[in-house]
Amino acid sequence: MEYFKVKTTGNVLVVRLDPGDFVLESLRELAKKEGLNDAVIVSGIGTLDKCVLHMVTTTGYPPKEYYRAWDGEPLELVSLSGIIAGGEPHLHAVVSDTEKAYAGHLEEGCRVLYLAEIVVVEFENCGLARVADEKGIRKLRRKTE
Repeated sequence: MEYFKVKTTGNVLVVRLDPGDFVLESLRELAKKEGLNDAVIVSGIGTLDKCVLHMVTTTGYPPKEYYRAWDGEPLELVSLSGIIAGGEPHLHAVVSDTEKAYAGHLEEGCRVLYLAEIVVVEFENCGLARVADEKGIRKLRRKTE
């Protein structure tokens, strides 16, 4: 286990996304515009009409990945959480239709149907980055390591 202590937080940003906005792309734009190098997404809810999630389907390495896509179907964005490290979001989501819930890594192309509300808390002086190990797995590290 490895952990990174954050002594101070910066701004708290409450984000409203409107119909047609894309979730991941909008959060990347926010990070760039606001200079968010390191932050945590503590809450995210809303509705989507397009969504792409991916998950692993094997326990061996390299993992086999499965992509699930919805296009033109109403979905509830039940939960969105993740970390922005080095300005790049890594997000996971839970979405549901009228019968099931699905969870996985949020990909580009997830579009807001009616609204989405997301809360982002900035870390100050944290200096996180994702660094690939010998297998290519991008692990969270301090930039100075």
